[in-house]
Amino acid sequence: MRKVILNLAVSLDGFIEDANGAYDWCFTDQDYGMSEFFSNTDTIFIGRKSFELITGMEDEYFPAIQKIYVFSDTLQVTLHPKVEVLNRDNWETKVRELINTDGPDIWLFGGAGLVSSFLQKRLLTELLLSVHPVILGGGKPLFKDLKERVNLLLTDTQTYDSGLVQLRYVLKPVFDYSILKTDYTHSGEESD
Repeated sequence: MRKVILNLAVSLDGFIEDANGAYDWCFTDQDYGMSEFFSNTDTIFIGRKSFELITGMEDEYFPAIQKIYVFSDTLQVTLHPKVEVLNRDNWETKVRELINTDGPDIWLFGGAGLVSSFLQKRLLTELLLSVHPVILGGGKPLFKDLKERVNLLLTDTQTYDSGLVQLRYVLKPVFDYSILKTDYTHSGEESD
């Protein structure tokens, strides 16, 4: 079973782009663990808008990546052999198939809507957030349109001398009470 890891930069106030759509606030002065991350990652899940930023430079930006899955209902054809487009009708089935194969990790690159969909469907294994010491005051939030709370467990932190802090989380397991014949959700509460 493969891991799906959200790995991205976020400002201290929770934005992944500034108000102008720029990410020039992201630190590039050192590796920040990306070489190690890429050593066990061969696939990317990416939204259409994010993909359009790298179109034509797939090999330059992601030389070790073997497959790029773009999530879009409007993008129809791509000429790059590494790229496959998944639409709203088939994406969840295809993602579950890929997760249940053997292989390296899968990088959930973004955007924010795609991240929220993966969280809501519990298709995300880990969140690796590189929190930059900058407050943008506005822009594109990391999470949008979430319908319910998502509880996380912190599994690791890494602090860099630049002030960047990497936080690694996993989704906290959810127990499915429906498998029980008795309702234990109110156990321990006093009854009338």
